[in-house]
Amino acid sequence: MAGPQYNRVLLKISGEALGGPTGTGLHAETLAYLAREVIAVHELGVQVAIVVGGGNFIRGEVFSVQGGIDRTVADQMGMLGTIMNGLAIQSAIEKLGVPTRVQSAINVSAVCEPFIKRRAERHLEKQRVVVFAAGTGNPYFSTDTAAALRALEIQAGCLIKATKVDGVYDKDPKKHDDAVKYRTLGYNEALSKRLAVMDPTAFTLCREHNLPVIVLDLHEQGSMVRAVKGEPVGTLVEGE
Repeated sequence: MAGPQYNRVLLKISGEALGGPTGTGLHAETLAYLAREVIAVHELGVQVAIVVGGGNFIRGEVFSVQGGIDRTVADQMGMLGTIMNGLAIQSAIEKLGVPTRVQSAINVSAVCEPFIKRRAERHLEKQRVVVFAAGTGNPYFSTDTAAALRALEIQAGCLIKATKVDGVYDKDPKKHDDAVKYRTLGYNEALSKRLAVMDPTAFTLCREHNLPVIVLDLHEQGSMVRAVKGEPVGTLVEGE
């Protein structure tokens, strides 16, 4: 059986994915499923870090417009949502026997650690899963950007973005039956065609530092294991 192609990976999970069919709140079955998928990667000897969004509770940019709340405050509320998600993921994974640590970019020391790069790397070296919460700790930056930043900081071999679709398409596959899926894609092509891989800030970070991005379907069982083994799954975005 083929071994892993990457020794350390960062998994980006949207908050909506944790909400199950409705995309809101926390869905127990989805959390349990995610924990099993993460542990399957961990059991290959791969060091796993996770960045989680908070859209199942609140999306700062949207809520700021709809609710008339200052954007900075709305984004801070979203950061708190990611911490709740991080704690839920930690509990689900540890329930299955794998030690997990949550590190936050904002100070909430009563429930999780502050983000410290060297401490995070030490946890990973000790085969603990590390969940990074609260994004970058700054308003106006998405959790996609946080994922790219953390992946670079911990020197991950690749960034895996687990979404509701099985890769990157030339147009929205939910709206267009003739949408074409890319198996591989270059950074420049993705930017020039404005393909929805990640937000532009995050994607530019990945391109500038040649960090491979794999976009796959979170709900396709075993897809993350296949990705870290280097098998064709989803869409691989890398340098031309």
